[in-house]
Parts: sequence; C-alpha cells; structure tokens
Amino acid sequence: MSRRPGPLYAIGGHEDKDRDRQILRAISDELGSGPLIIATVASHEPEGYFEAYRDAFAALGRQNLVEVYFRDRSEAHLAEHAALVDTASGIFFSGGDQARLVDMLRGTPFAAALGALHRRGGLIAGTSAGASAQGEQMLVAGSGEETHRIGDIEMAPGLGLIDKVIIDQHFAERGRIGRLLGAVAACPDFLGIGIDEDSAIRIESGVATAIGSGGVTIVDAARASRSNAQEAARGTVLSLHGVTLHALGAGDRFDLGARQPVGA
Repeated sequence: MSRRPGPLYAIGGHEDKDRDRQILRAISDELGSGPLIIATVASHEPEGYFEAYRDAFAALGRQNLVEVYFRDRSEAHLAEHAALVDTASGIFFSGGDQARLVDMLRGTPFAAALGALHRRGGLIAGTSAGASAQGEQMLVAGSGEETHRIGDIEMAPGLGLIDKVIIDQHFAERGRIGRLLGAVAACPDFLGIGIDEDSAIRIESGVATAIGSGGVTIVDAARASRSNAQEAARGTVLSLHGVTLHALGAGDRFDLGARQPVGA
C-alpha cells in the first residue's frame, strides 16, 4: 500500500524557540523515530543555527538531530548525504538566502533524496529562506514597504515541493504585500502566500492550515480584470484590478488547488 506524501511546513521566520514553541512543537509531534536533519544550507555563515534548533527541540524532548551544511554544490552529490536523508524522519531548512539553498540542491542526489523523503511520508519544514525555497517559483529579490513597480522583483525556480505557489516570508513585519502582488501579477496562475513571523502553514493533501501567533495572506490574481505587468515600462507602478485576497489566522484552512478556504 503506497503512502501519501508527508506534511510540509513553511514558516515565516523568527519562530518562537524559547517559550511555547508552538510551531516547533507541532513539527516535533509529527516526526517519527528517525533523525531530524537541520539543513543550514541557506546560510553563508551557518554558525549558531544548528545549536539554536538543537536546544529548542531538546526542550521538546527530541534529541536525535543532525546538521547538514554544504560549502559547495559538490557536497550535495555525495552518497553519504543522500543516505542520511534516506534514514531521516524529517528535514528542517533554516533561514538565510533561498537562492543559495536552491543553487546548492537543485538537480542533485540530495534533492532527489529529499523528494523521496516527502513521497514516503517524511516531514519537510523550512523557515524564512527555507520556506520560500519550497515553492515552484520563489522571490529572490524585491523591495518591501512600498508600492510595487514593474521590474522591481527577481524570481527563480524553487525546489518545487509545492506546485503553483510563491511564498514570501517576514511578510507583515517587512511590508511585503507590494512585492507579492508584483509576483502574482507576473505569474497569475500561481498563488502568492505571505507568512508573518512566528507563523506557518502546514500543507498536507493540498490543504494549508495556518499555525502560530501571526497571520498568513494569500493573494490570487487568476481572475484579475486588469494587469499591466507584461506591457508597462520598467519602473511603472503596478496596475492590478480584481485580485482576491484571503487573510488566515491560526486554525484557518485553505485548499490550494481549489483556491478557496475550507469550512467557515
């Protein structure tokens, strides 16, 4: 009997590691008995990341953690690293630079092992850059806290764990609604998901559930009545009409395929 894919956690960054640890607790509670890999690959300077998560998960009773970090892409081709994923119950990607994370992993045996882990029911989580990298497309640059102007964002393929989704993080705290609107204007068949700090979505069977102390914003431009994203000159203010916006709080559920909330 085939297993269904495991849960995915996309966290907006700065999740609580010292008090209630709501998001980390939810992750810990779902893990099996195998190791949890803390992948610090997104960081150019990974020192301290693993220790912070080791201590946070130890407070939740989980001791079996191991760090994976790659100085260069060749290390993602080593059989020993793919074999480690084969024995793991889950993997947690810490923050940093999502472009570095994807450049290191995409198309490597480690990425293939990651996909196999997900398909056999293993848990995959990522915070900040580790959240953005999970989408089919990802934002890698763009101004926040201002109205979007054409040409101001840069996107690249992500790891493709979540189809037709672009994830942005530190969302409310850094005023990133403008750049997420720019992203969905450029890719209207994609949902834009903005996740606040100490907040997350848990995705299983195509349904996202909001967790944490902040909010999750979902932007859908598929039925927009007007967009100048393709024709306007660079630097022009974005014009985008008829966008659908959903604001999710803890416990709210959203069907990503149907593009609508689940339940009341």
